[in-house]
Amino acid sequence: MNRKSKKLICLGLEGTAEKTGVGIVTEDGEVLYNNTIIYKPPLQGINPREAADHHAETFIKLLKDAFNNVNPKDIDLVAFSQGPGLGPSLRVTATAGRALALSLNKPIIGVNHCVGHVEIGKLTTPAKDPLTLYVSGGNTQILAYVGNKYRVIGETHDIAIGNCLDQFARSCGLPHPGGVYIEQMAKKSKDNLENRGNYLKLPYTIKGMDLSLSGLLTAAIKKSKDTSGNHTLEDVCYSLQETAFAMLTEITERALAHTNKSEVMLVGGVAANDRLKEMLQKMCNEQNVDFYVPEKQYCGDNGAMIGWLGILQYKNGKRTDLADTKIMPNYRADMVGVNWINNEDNIKINEAQRVIPENLIGKGAEADIEIIDYLGNKSIKKTRIVKGYRVNELDILIRQRRTVKEARFLNNVKNLRICTPTVYDINKDENSIIMEFIDGVSLKDYILNNKCLNPDLKNLLIRVGESIAKMHNENIIHNDLTTSNFMVSQDNGLCNESNIKLYVLDFGLAKYTDVFEDRAIDLIVLKKALISTHYKQFDEIWNNILEGYKISKDYDKTLKMIDKVEKKGRYL
Repeated sequence: MNRKSKKLICLGLEGTAEKTGVGIVTEDGEVLYNNTIIYKPPLQGINPREAADHHAETFIKLLKDAFNNVNPKDIDLVAFSQGPGLGPSLRVTATAGRALALSLNKPIIGVNHCVGHVEIGKLTTPAKDPLTLYVSGGNTQILAYVGNKYRVIGETHDIAIGNCLDQFARSCGLPHPGGVYIEQMAKKSKDNLENRGNYLKLPYTIKGMDLSLSGLLTAAIKKSKDTSGNHTLEDVCYSLQETAFAMLTEITERALAHTNKSEVMLVGGVAANDRLKEMLQKMCNEQNVDFYVPEKQYCGDNGAMIGWLGILQYKNGKRTDLADTKIMPNYRADMVGVNWINNEDNIKINEAQRVIPENLIGKGAEADIEIIDYLGNKSIKKTRIVKGYRVNELDILIRQRRTVKEARFLNNVKNLRICTPTVYDINKDENSIIMEFIDGVSLKDYILNNKCLNPDLKNLLIRVGESIAKMHNENIIHNDLTTSNFMVSQDNGLCNESNIKLYVLDFGLAKYTDVFEDRAIDLIVLKKALISTHYKQFDEIWNNILEGYKISKDYDKTLKMIDKVEKKGRYL
């Protein structure tokens, strides 16, 4: 390569799972080389040792090809994917990175694979500050930039969507990777009465902005083996896709309502699925936000994303000593200090673009809210709206189930001496509830309006913890504990505890369970919601909530379980 002007050029090595990638990128975002070779196991899923052997062989081939396009003397920096990923694959990648950096006598930098997906997406699309849905074989996360980090504000509690599809495909004898074959078969499913697929009921598990896929996978495998039913394997593939992707779209919509981002971006290997893109596009159209998907070569794992993130971090001061290039299999996106984004510029970008449609102002992701007069009382009519991205049978089931649940739990929780709106009426046919009007603001806005934690706010946060503990003591799991689902009502504008009421809202996802881990997950959902909007005050806010939660029967046990769940790194 002829270098007319001195531009920083980085060679990126990607090898976290089954794909080996080499990319070469300049500091102005020009991709000079990008190629990937995938390891395809003949019969089973990915064997970590075999994938690592594949990397060792294919890095040599790719580097030879890369250096036929770019003179190795022009390389200024070597970047490699340090994690997350499979240990054996990461070790080969790190070793290749170290050997290359030493042979070229160039600096080396280890980068986060997940953040690499976000940044290559921003480079290759018009997205500036997106809410990112990252879906791949090993990861299912919703990422948003807040306060010098990409926060994980939603994720899977068990397996990733790509892993779910691959395991199902493997159980049915379909090739690896399974997603593309499931997509093909889903298109062949036909309902005899309607011009679409034949939908079969499968588990749908949402927990705030998180989701769980293991129950769905188990049920789909069981359904595929059931020869007594009047359905085909194509029908099961269709139903698995429709259910899983509806869950992904819903949690993205919930995260969008919580963070108020102006863009949604889809990245990762599963982003190639047309049906998932269609669902997200419909949701974004309704929410009046832009939707972006990078070109296919930048959706899946690739070396260019590693090289580009290496440039961003290196130009802004990050350096990695050879001694610090050890692999990090559980390297979460929120462990990375983002030094290349200007906070003030980022806020201006988001505020300038986000225009909330009038019909969505002050509402969540699920329902229309109407102020009405009911028997002489100023009331709220909450109607769960049709979601065009969901198949009709699933949409009806979800709206009916959540309407009934909400009415029941609002009454049951009120019996625990916790403030909830009084339910006046429920209409199952139109999936609506008429309830008491609460004049107040969300806890999210209340905290934002109080720049410091004054004694009254601290007392309020303690009461939040007490309310959660009272529910947990009765085996009630809210399942959507965000600061948007607590409401603060003040009488006469006075700010003292005797004139402030705290209401708990939106029990559409609630359940009774004695599964202890669900208590911890309930609090983890709240914790992530707090970090995503109140990161500067998080420690003090969280400690006050935990102070109130001490009335829980199993306070110490719950805190240990929270720590255990968070350390599992189950998004891998």
